[in-house]
Amino acid sequence: MKKFKRKILLLLLPPLGAFFMRLLFWSCKKEFHLPQNLPKEPFIVAFWHGELLMQPFLYKKIRNSHPIAVMISEHFDGELIAKTIKSFGFTTIRGSSRRGGAKVLIAAVKKLRQGYDIAITPDGPKGPRLSVASGIVALSQKTGAKIVPFSYKASAFWQLQSWDRFIIPKPFSTIVFRVGEPFDVAGLDEEAAKEFVKNQMLQYSKNR
Repeated sequence: MKKFKRKILLLLLPPLGAFFMRLLFWSCKKEFHLPQNLPKEPFIVAFWHGELLMQPFLYKKIRNSHPIAVMISEHFDGELIAKTIKSFGFTTIRGSSRRGGAKVLIAAVKKLRQGYDIAITPDGPKGPRLSVASGIVALSQKTGAKIVPFSYKASAFWQLQSWDRFIIPKPFSTIVFRVGEPFDVAGLDEEAAKEFVKNQMLQYSKNR
């Protein structure tokens, strides 16, 4: 029965979720704050797990036709997300940098070298909130790819009581999207690099 319910949810929820996201985005006023010097070569898109919902629209704003692979957990909720974002033309890499990290890292490196951008939530899939796992550091240092912080803040929103304090903008609110300056973590040891990534991302995220 549990497997049957999951199959039904996987069939129904992704198209409904994608429709809701587009309808919500359409209803809201938008402001975009974008850097002038985005890399032309593939880069790493970094955003907090709680700010996931509206990120496809921000990415499409700046890289509409560029291929991107999103790192998503193998859990059931990850499967729902993977099927939902497929409608935006995004590819996925299934797994977590915290569990089975080597396999996921190899897949991400391969995608970067094929010309894909890579999207990752440094505090996903299970937190702690606003923390940085080692995967994003290893990926940037191994490939030389820049890290670009993505964030948004809504003038009115619901915030779930989940570990990531997931944010859902309210219809007809104003969403302010921000893309931070690209940076790298070359020459830093792992802990220093993780702290640097966190501080860079927190400069742009207003959802604390």
